[in-house]
Amino acid sequence: MEGSQQRVKFANVWDALEDTPGQAANMTMRSDLLIALRQRIGTWKVTQAQAARRLQVTQPRLNDLLRARISKFSLDALVELADRAGIHVRLRIDKAA
Repeated sequence: MEGSQQRVKFANVWDALEDTPGQAANMTMRSDLLIALRQRIGTWKVTQAQAARRLQVTQPRLNDLLRARISKFSLDALVELADRAGIHVRLRIDKAA
């Protein structure tokens, strides 16, 4: 059929964008942590300067976090920030399908 396209469904956007399942898993964890951090910071009702001090980062670094600049944060950095924000992070490992 001319013009027909096969549609592929992905579990999340990172599965579609990344080259390997490992890269997709890393990006999924990073985005989940980033979202959780942004939500937590929003509940603090403090200035950005106060939030930056609480997380022990500079204000420009906090701004990167609040603007969801995910490429500027490693998984390790986000886990550390989550800890400082009082977010408990747990890794769940499943068998590959």
